Amino acid sequence: MSAAPVIAIVDDDASVRDAMGRLVRSCDYGAELFGSGQALLQFVALDRIACVITDVVMPGMNGFALYEALRTRGFDKPVIFMTGFAEAGSEQRALAAGAAFFLKKPIQDTEIIQCIEQALLARRDEG
Repeated sequence: MSAAPVIAIVDDDASVRDAMGRLVRSCDYGAELFGSGQALLQFVALDRIACVITDVVMPGMNGFALYEALRTRGFDKPVIFMTGFAEAGSEQRALAAGAAFFLKKPIQDTEIIQCIEQALLARRDEG
């Protein structure tokens, strides 16, 4: 039996990060929590990550910059964007770049789990 997929959660808001980590773990996924895009990029086991969920608006490196940095490093796993501050064109920009989903906060638990499941299934079907 294979190990549970590990979901990386990147959000500068610790309460959001922790709540999402608990939710993901309750659905039998692994979870790695990061307070910034830089922290994820420095993670030594990046190859173990099956899917990334990232906030769009964060200090330092925003979600779009993180996405570009991941792709530059050859990370081709699904990325789900989430935001509480959707600017005009953000969703189109994310999806055009190849994001799996773009979610607006507040996000229902069932919605995020459904997006993770769909993103992982699509990834498995591609491979």
